[in-house]
Parts: sequence; structure tokens; C-alpha cells
Amino acid sequence: MIFYPNSDYVSGMQLILAMDLKDGVVVHGSRGDRAGYRPLTWGSAPSAVPAEFVRSIRPCFIYIADLDRIEHSGDNTGGISACAPLVSACYVDRGCRSPADLLAMDRVINIIGTETAGDDLGRYPGGYLSIDLRNGRVIPSGADPVRVLESARHMAFDGCLVLNISSVGTECGLAEQPLEQMRDAYDRPLLYGGGVATMHDLERLYEAGFDGAVVATGLHRGTIPLDLIRRGSLC
Repeated sequence: MIFYPNSDYVSGMQLILAMDLKDGVVVHGSRGDRAGYRPLTWGSAPSAVPAEFVRSIRPCFIYIADLDRIEHSGDNTGGISACAPLVSACYVDRGCRSPADLLAMDRVINIIGTETAGDDLGRYPGGYLSIDLRNGRVIPSGADPVRVLESARHMAFDGCLVLNISSVGTECGLAEQPLEQMRDAYDRPLLYGGGVATMHDLERLYEAGFDGAVVATGLHRGTIPLDLIRRGSLC
């Protein structure tokens, strides 16, 4: 069981709906090619306006990536503040480059991504570490993700997210990921995102011992049921 701020606990593996925000709207990503991301107005999403998107889908948990802040080109804090009260917990990656960038907001769990966080991960006082991957290696260092998870055991993070950016939006599944090694390397809550496309993928993560999965395209394509996203749990 995992506990979240301002909510009761959820048993089983947590299901988290991903939302990428760019220029004030929800966009659909693929393979981390952010220049090509377009407003998400298909599938389960009748509107790309962040709060309207959340109200229509009614997820229990969301993960928001503020792509403008991550790329140092803007800020979607307004959209985050409109969405957070609508869910039980809102994981947020806003491109933290120092602890000063952490967002103090009700229901928000900060995500600190290796893409932007800098070399000294030990200076962050909490939140979740996002181990951002391209082609199986941590960016920007090129490190082995299992080694980074082992190092994170000795840091103050409340949990970790393994985010396979190369697989975002691709529906490619989890075929090549060393899930059991990742799980064995870390002793706190561990989430996974990127390429999670089907119920089989969710079941594989659950069997490997992951505590949560970040999903998006699978919901919008209809391969992951909406009622699971609203419940926020696989079981």
C-alpha cells in the first residue's frame, strides 16, 4: 500500500494518467521529439485545456510534465494549479534544476528528473527521482539505470520513477526492460512510465513488483480501460 498527500491509501499497483503540458495545453508526445508534439484532442480527450481534460477523464492520479519549464521556454504552473485539486495526487516534473524549483502546492508530489536536476542529486530533500532514459541509458549522464537506482537508496527521495522517454507514445511495450533488476535495486516505491500500452504490460510491471505505472496512449487508444484510470489501481 502507498500513501499519498490528502488522500486515503490505494492498494495494488497505482495507475497514473500522464499529461504533457506545452504552451498551456495538453499535448501528445512520441519518442521525446518535443518539437513535434501536438495538442491532444483525440481518444479520451475532448479538450486539450488541462483542467477540462482532467474533468472529462476523471483520473484518480495524474503525472504532469511541464515541457516548457523542462526546456526553459515557458511555465505551465497555472495549468498545474488548476488540475491538482481535481485528483487525489498530482505528480509534477517541472524541470527542477535546484531545490528552489520544487513546487509547494496541495496534492502535488514533486518529480525531480535526471534530465534537468544536475549532478548532485543528494541536495534534493524529497519528492520522486525520475530516472529519465534514452536508449536504455540515463540522461544526460549515460549511466546504467540499475546503478542509479542503487545510489538513490541512500538519498532523501520518497520514491523513484523510471521514465523511458524513448518509448513515450510509441505503444512499444516493455520487451527489453530489466524490470526485475530495477525493482531489486531500489527499496522504496518505484513507478514506471514510457511504452506502457496494454493490460499485459501492466500485469508484467505488477508481477515485477512495481508500485505504479504512468500511462497515456494506451488509454487514448482504448487498450487500457478508462475505469482503471478512474479507480487509480490495477487491483
